[in-house]
Amino acid sequence: MHIDWAALGSVFGVSLVATVALVGLFTLGIVGLSKRESATATGGSAALAVTGAYACFAACAAAVAYGIYLIVA
Repeated sequence: MHIDWAALGSVFGVSLVATVALVGLFTLGIVGLSKRESATATGGSAALAVTGAYACFAACAAAVAYGIYLIVA
């Protein structure tokens, strides 16, 4: 049995970076929504934070959909 360690390391590295990026993007979306909650409590508007949060969630959904597309195709 032969294991291509370079390919295995490459897959590990790419999946690690993609996972960290996706979790970070989702975290930014959660932070944006929490800014809306704090702005509402103080009587302000956080339209930019909400728009950014929804953009982060949309990017997460697109990344997951692309991953599923790569697996199925």
